[in-house]
This record gives sequence, structure tokens and C-alpha cells, in this order.
Amino acid sequence: MCNCGLGNFKITIVSWLGKRQRMASKGKVVFITGASQGLGRAIGEICYAKGMRVYGTSRNPDRIKDCPFTLIPMEVTDTDSVSAAVLRVLELEDSIDVLINNAGIGITGPLEEIDLIEVQRHFNTNFAGPLRLIQAVLPCMRSKGSGMIINITSVAGTMGLPFRGVYSAVKSGLLQSTEALRMELRPFGIKATALIPGDINTNMAAGRYHAPLIVDSPYAEQYNRLIQSINEDVSSGSSPEKIAKCVYQIMNKSNPKPFYTAGPGFQQLAVYLKRFLPSRVFERLMVAFQKLD
Repeated sequence: MCNCGLGNFKITIVSWLGKRQRMASKGKVVFITGASQGLGRAIGEICYAKGMRVYGTSRNPDRIKDCPFTLIPMEVTDTDSVSAAVLRVLELEDSIDVLINNAGIGITGPLEEIDLIEVQRHFNTNFAGPLRLIQAVLPCMRSKGSGMIINITSVAGTMGLPFRGVYSAVKSGLLQSTEALRMELRPFGIKATALIPGDINTNMAAGRYHAPLIVDSPYAEQYNRLIQSINEDVSSGSSPEKIAKCVYQIMNKSNPKPFYTAGPGFQQLAVYLKRFLPSRVFERLMVAFQKLD
């Protein structure tokens, strides 16, 4: 009996399986904003070490000489820059499997005195920035019928923190919009989730905008004391590598939850206390913890 047909079939199957294996071995394509340092850099390094194809963004990638993965110039506040960065990745790869919105800036100040121009800049970076990336990558994810978006928010986004009201508002907006995004993307096989970290020991504090107080500000004593406390909390926060491991674990979940918490235990606990305690009880706890009385 002639088995030439069967032989050709076997060759085709082996070839197809080999191609599938080679594609699988290449790993996911991961796109990380703000990846030149801190948490973004740590996420990129662990993904790269796991065999993923990693692309990160930086405003000045030429200044970074020791990054193991590819850095692409991008400014999150510039729509054209975002589009160009996404197109660059798609020129090099056939898809973007995971988008991690990590880039962001910090801001503090009493709401009565804070400069509204700085407030707008903060919203443009920390909320509109991630949204620009989401809008840019979704068409290619939808065409593939899969993908994951991970938005890095903050414990501050689950509660109003004194003198960090703007930061709380923006991170809350990103958290709630992630919840909405999950439901909008259900028909397309695309997942969205948020990571809610507590303090991370990075140099973010050095770049945080601290609103200058007006002359004889009634907030001076409390505000200055709180700034010192914020800096101390950051210096004793979780390492970027520890939080990056949490992000990597989330990336590999087939059905991620709406959000995950990470970081110092008492800060993670505060997220759940906020959800279950009576609002005035929680507020009294916060006032006592922040020593505002």
C-alpha cells in the first residue's frame, strides 16, 4: 500500500507543530511605559529574563546605556508620540500581547492652594497618558482576539489622602476606568486589570511636584510634617523587584481579577478596611494615622 500521502501529511503536521513551538518560544510581546528606571525597569527585566519580547518607553532612551530590553522614545502626554511608539513596536513584532501602563508622576499640596496648571498636567500624564496607550493598542489586540492591559494605580486611588487629593483623584479615575474597560472588552477576548501597590522604594519622590505654600499658609505645619512622612514611607517601601514579580504573575493569569494589591501589608489592609468599615470610622483612623488632629 502506498503511504506517500500519509507521509506528506506527517511532514506537514511536524512542520506546523515546529512553527507553533518556535512562535511559542518567542514569548509574549510586552509593552511597558516608563521603563527606564524604578518599577517599569524591574518589570521589563523580569519579563526579559523569562524569555518575553520586551519594549519599554522612556522620554530619553539614549541616556540609558545598560538596559537589557529595547527602549523606545515616547512622551505619554503627546498623542503623536504615543502613536509612533506603538507603530514602532508593531513594525518589529506582529502584535502587542500585554500593555503595562506604569509611567506616572507624583503631586502633593493642599487642595485650596495647589496650582491648577499643575493639576491639569498631572491628569494629562497619569490619566490621559494611559488612555492614549489603551486607545493606540486596542485595535491590534482586537484584531488578534486577545491581549491584556495592566494599569498601575495606587493605594491612594482607593481613598482620599490628605495633601495628596489630586493624586488620589487621578489614580481613582484610572482604577475605576479599568473596571469599566474590563466590561467593554469582554466581547473581544481582551483582559484588563489594575495593580494597586503601596509605597515602592524608587526615586519617584525626587521627581514629585510639591505645591509651594502661600505666605502664612494655615496648612504649613501639617503639610511640611506630612511631606517628611511621605518620603520616609517611600524609602521603607517594597522593592521594585518584589512588585514586578506580582505584575509578572498577573500577566500569566488566564482570567485576572478586577484588581490586585501589593506592597506593605498595612497599606494593603487599608484598601479592604476602606471597603468594609463605616466611612466615618475609616476617616477617624486615617486622621489618627496621619496625625492631623
